[in-house]
Amino acid sequence: MKTIKELSELHSRVALITGGAGYLGQTMAEALAEAGASIIILDHDSERASNIVDNLSNSFGGKHYGMVVDLTSKEAISSVPCEIEEQFGRLDILINCAALVGSDGLTGWAVDFMNQEVETWEKALAVNMTAPFYLIQKCLPLLRQSGSGSIINVGSLYGVAGQKTSMYEGLNYITPAAYSASKGGLTQLTKYLATVLAPDVRVNTISPGGIERGQDRVFKERYEALTPLGRMAHEEDFKGVTLFLASDLSSYITGQNIVIDGGWSL
Repeated sequence: MKTIKELSELHSRVALITGGAGYLGQTMAEALAEAGASIIILDHDSERASNIVDNLSNSFGGKHYGMVVDLTSKEAISSVPCEIEEQFGRLDILINCAALVGSDGLTGWAVDFMNQEVETWEKALAVNMTAPFYLIQKCLPLLRQSGSGSIINVGSLYGVAGQKTSMYEGLNYITPAAYSASKGGLTQLTKYLATVLAPDVRVNTISPGGIERGQDRVFKERYEALTPLGRMAHEEDFKGVTLFLASDLSSYITGQNIVIDGGWSL
C-alpha cells in the first residue's frame, strides 16, 4: 500500500494550466510544482506567464514552460498538444482555469441584465466553456497515454447557486449572466466527460466562492456575514484541493464538483 507521500508526489508528471498567469492559476501552479510536477503556464499575457515560469523554476526547480494562446481561436488551441509533446513528451494534468470574469471591464458585461450584450455573452462562453471543451478534445490522446490523466475544470460558486443580489445593492456591480451560465455548463461538462473518458482520464470540478482581492469594504462585510466560516477565501485555500485532484490521492474520484466557499452556499 502506498504512503500519503507517494500518493501525493507528482515527480515526472506534466500539468497544463490555462489562465496560469492569473491569481488562482498561479496558486495552482505553485501547489503542483512544489509536489514535483513540471508546469505549463498557458495565458494571453506573455510577460506575466514568463515571470511565473521563472518564479516556479527559482522556487521549486525543474522544467517549466510558458505558452501564449488565444483561447477564442480553434487554430491556436489545436497547436497546443504538439507544442507540449515537443517540449515534454507527455501530459498528465489539464487544469481549465482561464475565464472571463466579472471584473474584466467588457462592454455590456458587468451591468444589469437588460444591458448585457449578446456579443459579450458569446465571447464569455467561447473562453469559459467552448475553449475547455476543445482543448480537452485536442489533449485527450496525451492524457490517455499518461496512465494517470486528470482534468480539473475551474467552475464557480455562481455556477451552482443563484446570485444574492443584496450583496451588490448600491455598489454598481453585478455578476454577468454569461459568467454564471458558462460556469454551470462547465460543471455539467465535467459530469459528462467523467463517464465518457473513464477509466483512462478522471475529470472533476472545483467551484471557488469569493476570493479576497481588495473588494469594496461594504461588499466584503456583506459576503462574510453570509459565510459560516466568516471570511472570503484566500488564494492558498485552493492549494490542497488542487494537489488532491491532480494526484493519486484522488485516484478513485471522478465527476465531482468540490465547492470551496466557506459554507456560503449552504
